[in-house]
Amino acid sequence: MDRGLVVLGCGKMGQALVQGWLTGGLDPQNVWILDPNPAPCLKDWGVHVNTALPQAPWGVMIAVKPQMMGEALPQITRVSGEDTVFLSIAAGVTLSHFEEVLGKRPIIRSMPNTPAAIGQGITAIVGNARVTEEHLTGAEALLSAVGEVLRVETEAQIDAVTGVSGSGPAYVFHLIETLAAAGEAEGLPAQTAMRLAKATVAGAGALAFPKEADPSQLRVNVTSPGGTTQAALEVLMDAEKGFPRLLPRAVRAAVARAGELSKGEG
Repeated sequence: MDRGLVVLGCGKMGQALVQGWLTGGLDPQNVWILDPNPAPCLKDWGVHVNTALPQAPWGVMIAVKPQMMGEALPQITRVSGEDTVFLSIAAGVTLSHFEEVLGKRPIIRSMPNTPAAIGQGITAIVGNARVTEEHLTGAEALLSAVGEVLRVETEAQIDAVTGVSGSGPAYVFHLIETLAAAGEAEGLPAQTAMRLAKATVAGAGALAFPKEADPSQLRVNVTSPGGTTQAALEVLMDAEKGFPRLLPRAVRAAVARAGELSKGEG
């Protein structure tokens, strides 16, 4: 990374990444930020902000919102390094779209999620034909500053990633909302019900997170035959009205919408 890293757009996700890089030992003088409204903390970190860019940096992180892409991308077309890799964290913008603007460059598309803001995200990546193993390894190193990184085989799978992990935090937040509301309906004070719901989801997630953990077995472990958990699961696991029918429908809707956005459909 001694050739430098350029970050186009530095909102919350961009800041989380830059902070992770600096914490990991990256020299702030090797980071260039382009942002029309830079956060004050960026200058405090010692990185370059809205100054002349290096001609051939190792990589350019594209972290602007999709609707700002048309205005923002021309700012980096002057980067001339043939093996400079362009790494996008923008949802719904395809590799082919970047190639139309940037030319036949090494381009990696990624799909992070919001827990990256606290270093607990998960990001999927896929590259175009010009991306090398070195590029992918470098991208993994950069994105691992905010959580786990995995590769998918095709760009089409990025839409599925969007439906599961990209949009997934919102599903969990809604679960917390509805679980708390159910507790309140059963007589708990609202504050108590919300605290119970938050702690339960956070704790269960921590139990399930290790790679060796089997969520199905964890579910069995907490379910006593004929007990309260079984009574609840008979509702949630109902084949017609429960999670087995509802969640696939939700994910399918998100995947379908991601596909529409990738095609430029408003």
